[in-house]
Amino acid sequence: MKKNRLALVIIVIITTGIVLGYLAVDRINTENGVNPTNPGEKIGVIVSIAPEVEFVKAVGGDKVDVTLMVPSTADVHTYEPLPSQLSKVSSAQMYVMIGSQLEFENNYMDKLRSSNPNMLVVNSSEGIELIPSSEGDETEESHEGETAETHEDETEDHHEHGIMDAHVWTSPRNAKIMVNNIYEGLVEVDPENKEYYQKNRDEYLAKLDELDRNTTELLENKTKPILIYHPAFAYYAKDYNLTMTGVMINDEEPSPQRIAMMVDIAQENNITVVYVEPQYDPKFMETIASQIGAEVLFVNDLDENYLENMKNVGIAFSKS
Repeated sequence: MKKNRLALVIIVIITTGIVLGYLAVDRINTENGVNPTNPGEKIGVIVSIAPEVEFVKAVGGDKVDVTLMVPSTADVHTYEPLPSQLSKVSSAQMYVMIGSQLEFENNYMDKLRSSNPNMLVVNSSEGIELIPSSEGDETEESHEGETAETHEDETEDHHEHGIMDAHVWTSPRNAKIMVNNIYEGLVEVDPENKEYYQKNRDEYLAKLDELDRNTTELLENKTKPILIYHPAFAYYAKDYNLTMTGVMINDEEPSPQRIAMMVDIAQENNITVVYVEPQYDPKFMETIASQIGAEVLFVNDLDENYLENMKNVGIAFSKS
């Protein structure tokens, strides 16, 4: 009888030791940013576009493994995810979506969610005031014969149907909101490391504040219109009181009439620099530039190195 009791005590001690050991290892893994459900792995985070890569890495540091869906050289309006990317989504702990009607997300977000129902989806644009999209704007010629009342009705209908500008990240001020939303998502997934994420977030927000101050000073009193191929910088223009005119309409190549109109605008405003994003063929802006003696500069709205890129964007726009 005593032998049975002794054996039982030994079994209890061994079992308790195993459980405590497992809990200790699990806690160490959590504190080191290891995915608790897959020991040895970091927290898998999926992002839609390249600028979010820097945002997530800035907050998550060495505790996150970030996967990008739409490459910086691709078109977010037409990109289709690869099987290898879908596989990453199926095992991720968190997806950071732009959440501002980005076409890629409109097309694929339901599929991505259904492939991993347990994945936390963070809407990084939550709290950002969206502005109407200018990509669907029409030329003045298309409204010949309209009354002011009918055009106003059409414009209101256009906005009521939710056609908003998705490019929220091009504003450093919006980026601050996005970074904070990412921070809150990481804390929800990994609450043990809240202080670590908070420290990283605050350091990055300070860098965004510095970028904003420098950009405000750099672009102060810029009154000349900025002629750009794809109107991706509307939030940026709003923040820094810039006037921008997009050459492209509805993601379609501009017609000869549209090009002629842009040439007239450029000549009327003595424009000496025109802009195009690297995702697009520069031939149309080169055509305009050749007719007015202007320079063509590239500005990227999808660069992964956000702080450095937006600094360069400001320098480029300051030359307008």
